[in-house]
Amino acid sequence: MEQPTPRTSAVVPWSLLLLCLVSGALQARAQPNGFISIDCGGPTGYVDDTTGLSYTTDAGFIDADAGNNHNISVEYITPSTPKSWYSVRSFPSETRNCYTLSSLVSGLQYLVRGKFLYGNYDDPNRLPIFDLYIGVNFWTRVNILEAGAAVYTEAIMVVPNDSLQVCLMNTGSGTPFISGLDLRPLKNKLYPLANETQALVLLHRFNFGPTDSHDIIRYPLDPYDRIWFPFVDATDWTDMSTDMNVNADVDQLFQPPEAVMQTAITPRNVSNNIEFSLDLESFPSDLRLGYIYTLYFCELEDLSSSNAVREYYINLDDVLQVESSEEAYTPTYLVDRYFYSTGPFQADQSIVISLNATAESTLPPIINAIELFAVIATTTLGTDEQDVSAITAIKEMYQVHKNWMGDPCVPKALNWDGLTCSYDVSKPPIITNVNMSFNGLRGGISPNFANLKDVQYLDLSNNNLTGSIPDTLARLHSLILLDLSNNNLNGSIPFGLLKKIEDGSLSLRYSNNPDLCTNGNSCQLPERGSKVAIYIAVPVVVIVVLVLASVLCFCMQRKRKQGSINYSVKLTNEGDGNSSLRLENRRFTYMELQMITNNFQRVLGQGGFGYVFQGSLEDGTQVAVKLRSHSSNQGVKQFLAEAQVLTRIHHRNLVSMIGYCKDGVHMALVYEYMPQGTLHEHISGKHNNGLGLPWRQRLRVALESAQGLEYLHKGCNPPIIHRDVKTTNILLNARLEAKIADFGMSKAFNYEDSTHVSTNTFAGTHGYVDPEYQRTMQPSTKSDVYSFGVVLLQLVTGKPAILRDPKPITIINWTRQVLARGDIESMVDARMQGDHDINAVWKTTEIALMCTEQAPQQRPSMIDVVMQLQECLDLELGSGNGGKDPNMGYNVATYMSIDVSQNNGTFEIDHNYTTGPPMDTGPAAAR
Repeated sequence: MEQPTPRTSAVVPWSLLLLCLVSGALQARAQPNGFISIDCGGPTGYVDDTTGLSYTTDAGFIDADAGNNHNISVEYITPSTPKSWYSVRSFPSETRNCYTLSSLVSGLQYLVRGKFLYGNYDDPNRLPIFDLYIGVNFWTRVNILEAGAAVYTEAIMVVPNDSLQVCLMNTGSGTPFISGLDLRPLKNKLYPLANETQALVLLHRFNFGPTDSHDIIRYPLDPYDRIWFPFVDATDWTDMSTDMNVNADVDQLFQPPEAVMQTAITPRNVSNNIEFSLDLESFPSDLRLGYIYTLYFCELEDLSSSNAVREYYINLDDVLQVESSEEAYTPTYLVDRYFYSTGPFQADQSIVISLNATAESTLPPIINAIELFAVIATTTLGTDEQDVSAITAIKEMYQVHKNWMGDPCVPKALNWDGLTCSYDVSKPPIITNVNMSFNGLRGGISPNFANLKDVQYLDLSNNNLTGSIPDTLARLHSLILLDLSNNNLNGSIPFGLLKKIEDGSLSLRYSNNPDLCTNGNSCQLPERGSKVAIYIAVPVVVIVVLVLASVLCFCMQRKRKQGSINYSVKLTNEGDGNSSLRLENRRFTYMELQMITNNFQRVLGQGGFGYVFQGSLEDGTQVAVKLRSHSSNQGVKQFLAEAQVLTRIHHRNLVSMIGYCKDGVHMALVYEYMPQGTLHEHISGKHNNGLGLPWRQRLRVALESAQGLEYLHKGCNPPIIHRDVKTTNILLNARLEAKIADFGMSKAFNYEDSTHVSTNTFAGTHGYVDPEYQRTMQPSTKSDVYSFGVVLLQLVTGKPAILRDPKPITIINWTRQVLARGDIESMVDARMQGDHDINAVWKTTEIALMCTEQAPQQRPSMIDVVMQLQECLDLELGSGNGGKDPNMGYNVATYMSIDVSQNNGTFEIDHNYTTGPPMDTGPAAAR
């Protein structure tokens, strides 16, 4: 029968024989503190006869439905084959499958070991190649060369958290599998080059001097359970050994087992030196920082009573490794000593280590053991630890399977389904969106959702959730959309969430929860409440109502005396009629507009609605007055549409409306003033002495504009399609922050009813219009995405949407033609004067071209666009072009939405005003 031949993950130059029993059966003993020994694919736990260590099945360390259990073929099993090699777990599905080792000590150094014996478990004898990761950092490549070869992979690393994941990654070269997984805690002083930023991956570990090729040393002889493979070569070497105790070196940096230091080799020919080669080819050279070695020496002969001298030089690839060329090494009698790399060194396919006797030496060199490691980086940042803990608890509570294994956000290509993450070059990724809609969730809403501190969108709709809505969700300061519709929730909406809804920072969807009380006036107290509490509560409520009524009457009388004008917009819900909120916007008379614009003296611009004038309120607030021209083809309908949209939406990247005027035939909208004009003016060179915006500023404008559109599509209920996205409708304030403007053509629609709006009125500007919308007259959010793609191309190229010279061509087709020639620099706006990272330009162009795909379903959502533009900005900031701009570290903006309605939310416009002079001061622009 063919026996498994143990190897490290690298191919070794010496023949290593089978892993067998240490001579003499060991008694079962208690598991050392912190040891984890997993038999992957095994049916039950047991105590290993060789080591006395307790092995457990892998059921508690990996998802229940991850992988398949197999036994290796009987031809690879003999009475001497350790039980831990009998079974394997294979992973034919999913790219990444991970084991989670918990209850670790953060900051402590650990040895992690994987074991792999293929043993033709799946019969076709297809030898696989796959990668291992420790958390989000590459560990090593497992290359199975023989069915009966036992492959070991081992790493020494500092664990940053209280848990560690070992992940098998399918590289397309066969099905990953694993036989066993071990974890052993080490003392932090051991292996000084293993730290928080780098780990050591074992390539070779050999014990010189044993005479039996089966004499493997590990636990309990090595308290850390390192596996020391014997090196036996009776032809060239003389074996040395001693039964006397070997004292530990004072530094204790490596602590080799005493049994290892009690044997050594020396050349059989006393005039020879020691030289050997260590292979490096099996480890991916592009994934390591270099190599380090540790050589172990202990003199086993007492030379004190003789004139014998043993001293030698240590050379690595013919380079002397001692500090002085005149220094030689002399091992110490019965004291373990070592010589090690103080830093990584570079090598190609192999390294040659030679021990050469000095001229004064009367004895040849000796060596007891050697370890060789590859150094790998562990600096890749995994997802924020609190987010990982929270989403993992959520996964366990609802038994989510899908691809929820490994790190939730890293690598980006494998982030968990339904999660959107935000990435910063200097910080761990954070979870910003969670979409668990249609996931069959049962039970209550997990309290761990409240620990996702940066989440902005939380969609738990269309499940079977029961119980009440936890008030702890109000702790989510970034939450802008909470969708709980189509569940079986009960109770009432918590006060904390109602307060966020009232202040406009949260949009809540809760339709089709029959037992959920949404009207605070009719929600009854819980039955368990005492009658005493009711007797106390009712009088208190009556008193509060009377006091509020008195205050309200006083305020109304005072307002009448001041002659103030009040305009309110009430959002109502056709579903139950109970949800309503009110916003205050100032209503201006035409005479007031004349006063604040100095009789319409300064024109800022002109559009289809009419002229836009600059003005100043009584408190000095600068405003823009959009006055409808009597000859405008945009009438009352468009005026009301824009007014309704602007009173509903509040976002830092959307222009805010301060008030309106509807005075006889005069109609106007009053906005916050944007002193830097339109994006079109900046791209065309009308500002800054003809110089265009610098590239980083363009990226910032792109990101902020995308955030505004993202809010319209996702943060509004019902969602809003702008329908006229273009550079003249993107305005810049004094800090060059971008804001979307002009909502006269905007349309709202309900995602639950359709994916588009049916309309007989065409809107848009030639060069920006989605061809699908132009064909069907049915705009969707993807229509805005298309238009935004055109804007992105303009930001990159500085060109108009339609190029006229030498013949008319869209900027999309022009860009594709230039890219087909492979010359991206020729399409970049020359006014940026080369101050850009070409990789960020490439990525931005790719985003733009994805946005302008002909088929709407092939275009990304604005959420995706925002995330990708953030990556572009991160890429540009990390390129070193001018250093990081502290004003350009942007995350997805915080939204404010005032809509708490269920389905089919509509607007009611109420006009309540009295006669008299205008208000003393106008309201500040909403931010």
